[in-house]
Amino acid sequence: MTEFWLSSAPGEKNCQQTWDKMNMATAQTNLSTNHKFNIPELKVGTLDVLVGLSDELAKLDSFVERFHVYYMADVLEDSRDKVQENLLANGVDLVTYVTWFQWDMAKYPVKQSLKNISEIMSNQVSQIDSDLKARASAYNSLKGNLQSLERKNVGSLLTRSLADIIEKDNFVLDSEYLTTLLVVVPKTSYPDCEWFFICSSVRLLFEDQDSGLFSVALFRKAIDDFKHKARENKFTVRDFQYNEEEMKADKEEMTRLSTDKKKQFGPLVRWLKVNFSEAFIALIHIKALRVFTESVLRYGLPVNFQAMLLQPNKKNVKKLRKGLQDRYKHLDSTDLFSFIIQQEYYLYVYYKIDCNLLEFK
Repeated sequence: MTEFWLSSAPGEKNCQQTWDKMNMATAQTNLSTNHKFNIPELKVGTLDVLVGLSDELAKLDSFVERFHVYYMADVLEDSRDKVQENLLANGVDLVTYVTWFQWDMAKYPVKQSLKNISEIMSNQVSQIDSDLKARASAYNSLKGNLQSLERKNVGSLLTRSLADIIEKDNFVLDSEYLTTLLVVVPKTSYPDCEWFFICSSVRLLFEDQDSGLFSVALFRKAIDDFKHKARENKFTVRDFQYNEEEMKADKEEMTRLSTDKKKQFGPLVRWLKVNFSEAFIALIHIKALRVFTESVLRYGLPVNFQAMLLQPNKKNVKKLRKGLQDRYKHLDSTDLFSFIIQQEYYLYVYYKIDCNLLEFK
């Protein structure tokens, strides 16, 4: 798991000094690997707008984090181990994108108000989500219909489709007096059923691990007596009527569904890759916007804070957390805008970024 802490601390004489002290307290003691996180100068707006925006961004952040990574895993099916390598942002892996983050001025113009930028992000991810639901619905319907047909061709001889087992010459057709029944006989019953096997009209068509499928040619008037005898011996007479056109239609439908699934698979995976990239880029910009908003609320005006990206050394997470708390213990933890993460107070702005998205909670 590649986890980052996106944090900020109030500027001192200048932001570089804030960075140097943070770096000295963490990176030089092997608690974390640190990167500056560049957030451009944004329009602050009013206090009321900032407070409202803080709540809206929290909801938007949570929504985007739960995006379509899991659906990509479902689509890739047997190739789920390749999901992570398909998750890119702007053509680079997620860790590289996060550590070298640059605000996208074209998508999210900084001359716009914070509220407008937030709405641009919200509209973008909402559209992606809407498109995803439509595409997923179509693909899942196709996949479900195909799986339903495939399930009919596997499993026990008692329930599975027999279309791919039997042939036309296994049946007596178009006879007024004769017919053919298909009988499933458990292998455990073979030793006790000599009477059945010695009949010249009985033919073994197929065997699986547990049973054998036999065809039995007999007079129509003897059907009821035969079924009674079969039940006594724990045989199962399958309710099956040979219909060549129906079986041909089922095979053609399976071929059509399989072909359609293959046709949709490639474009769907490409769409997921492109739009995952767009969604992840939006997510990191949302987190950057949250850092800016919370930093202004926490530390006040004029805007003076340093945003930082910390990659914790997993062996020293507790030490890093304590070190940061000690480093910023002079900040007022009872401040109106202090917030709680997992029932713990943090005296600095903090958000988590998990670049192994298959473990997003």
